[in-house]
Amino acid sequence: MGNKCLPEVVVNKKNLIGEGILWHPSKRCVYWVDIPKAKIFQYKPSTGATQEWKTGFPVGGFTIHEDGRLLLFMYEGAVRLWMDGEFETVIKSLPEMKGNRFNDVVADPLGRVFCGVMSTDSTKGWVYRMDTDKTFTQVIENTGTANGMGFSKDEKRLFFCDSKKSNVSVFDYDKKTGEISNRKIILQTLRSDSGSPDGLCVDSSDNIWVGLWDGSSIVQIDQNGCELQRIKFPVRKITTLCFGEEDLTNIYINSAGGDDLQQNGQLAGALFHLRLGMKGKYEYRSRLKS
Repeated sequence: MGNKCLPEVVVNKKNLIGEGILWHPSKRCVYWVDIPKAKIFQYKPSTGATQEWKTGFPVGGFTIHEDGRLLLFMYEGAVRLWMDGEFETVIKSLPEMKGNRFNDVVADPLGRVFCGVMSTDSTKGWVYRMDTDKTFTQVIENTGTANGMGFSKDEKRLFFCDSKKSNVSVFDYDKKTGEISNRKIILQTLRSDSGSPDGLCVDSSDNIWVGLWDGSSIVQIDQNGCELQRIKFPVRKITTLCFGEEDLTNIYINSAGGDDLQQNGQLAGALFHLRLGMKGKYEYRSRLKS
């Protein structure tokens, strides 16, 4: 790997919207999706090998399930388990999501999934909590674009990005019930100046890493929203990011805009890598009752 402070391209598929990246510990690879192209990608750092699969319908986000498969949150509310091109349907569709799709999702410490739903021309978006019995409860309403989510190390706070409203919020989170409350905005950006918060992940020091759409950078903030560092990228549209590899000190970063390299940068839509010498933490796995 190159200079630890300079983003390095590891895969360049010119994604239209590269999203939802997660490190899979047992498979020792990263997975991510290109939402409009309805594809899943895999990259193995040990070999440099990449694979891709078509999903048929767009995947907004996914978790790693307890059995190692990916739990895909898709178009019109479909939820499917997937691995290596093989699907198992969990939820066929949700009537209230006709013509719409899920966006970023995150599993909580007990295997529930918080899942964002896109806004449309006629409706605001929202965030569901999918409990392990596969029931859905709306927990955040009137969102612009529900995006990145993550939990504090003590499992008492949930962080949440709303890209259209260009902010990052923190909620009190009750692990026992899955309830969230007492929303507080900790970061508000000017979209025309700094870009909009998109995806996020939380490091082992409980600081938050946020990708900035149209901001050409990722930013590390503390839990009060104070900026700790900012790393510039040669592309405009940074989407989401995750820690990975054996020691969780490597950061993988998605980007978008591969359909317009002149406007978004010649490397738009690539997967980037950084090694900054700080450690992340494993994401929780979803767990559904059969």
